[in-house]
Amino acid sequence: MNRILQFILILLTVYACNGGNGQPRRTAVAKAGDRVLFLDEIPMNVIIPDTPADSAAYVQNYINKWGKRELLFQKAATNLSPGQMEEIDYQVAETRRNLVVHEYQSMMIIQKMDTVISREEMERYYEGNGEGFMLTSNIVKALFIKLPVETPEMWKFRSLIRSDKQKDIQELESLCYQFAERFDDFNEDWITMDKLSVEMKDEIPNQENFLRWTKFHEARDSASVYLVAINDFRLRGTLAPFEYVMEDIRRLIWNNRRIEFIQELENGIYNEGLKQNSFKIY
Repeated sequence: MNRILQFILILLTVYACNGGNGQPRRTAVAKAGDRVLFLDEIPMNVIIPDTPADSAAYVQNYINKWGKRELLFQKAATNLSPGQMEEIDYQVAETRRNLVVHEYQSMMIIQKMDTVISREEMERYYEGNGEGFMLTSNIVKALFIKLPVETPEMWKFRSLIRSDKQKDIQELESLCYQFAERFDDFNEDWITMDKLSVEMKDEIPNQENFLRWTKFHEARDSASVYLVAINDFRLRGTLAPFEYVMEDIRRLIWNNRRIEFIQELENGIYNEGLKQNSFKIY
C-alpha cells in the first residue's frame, strides 16, 4: 500500500507541474505477460487528493482489474483458433468502418440537412397519413382538483369547476390556491384516461360510456376529495387530434428526411467516385 501511495504522490506532482498536458516520465506500476501498465495510464478520476488512503485503495483496485482483464485477454487470444481470431479482426474492422461512416453522416446532417419542420408541413403529413394516427387509448382534456375532505364550502368547488365562464375559473383558481392539495389542467393538453383515473384514485370500468355521459365526476377516499371536469374527449379507435400526435409527426418527418439525406449523400459520393475513376467495376 505504501508503494501505491508513492505512485499517487508522483502522479499528482507530475500533473501539478505540467497541468496534465505534458508528457510525464513514465512509471511502470504493473505487468501482465508482455503488457505493462504505466502510472500515467491510470485515470485521474480515481485519485482523491484529500483522502490518500482511499485513493490508494482505488488505484490498487484499478490495477487489479486491469491485471485480471489483461490476463484473461491474453489467455483467450492464445486459445482461440486462427479462424476465430480472423473473424474477430473482421468484426472489429467492420465496427470501426460503421462508426466512422456514422460519425460522418451525423456531421453532414448537422451541417447540410434542413432541420426546420413547419406546422404546415406537419399538418399536411397528418392529413395524408390519418390511418397511422388512430388512438389506442381514450384521451381527455380535463381539469383536476384534489381537496382535503375537511375543505369548507365544498359546494363552491363543485359549482365553479362545471362553469366555462372566465370569472368562475379565476375564482376557482383563487380558492384552489388557498385550499387545494392539487389543481391541474395538464397545460390544457390531451392526456390518457388511464392517467386521469390514476390521479383521481378511481378505476373506471367502462371508459367509453363514462366519457360519453360524464362532464363532471367526484371521487373520494378517507383523506381527500377528487373533482374532475371533462372538457373534451376522443375515444380509442378514432383519429387522434393533431396536437396529440404533433411531436410524433415531427419525429417521423425528421427521420424520413434523415433517410433521404443519407441516401442522397451516399449516391452523390458514389457518382463522384465513378466520375473520378476512384471506383471501378471489373
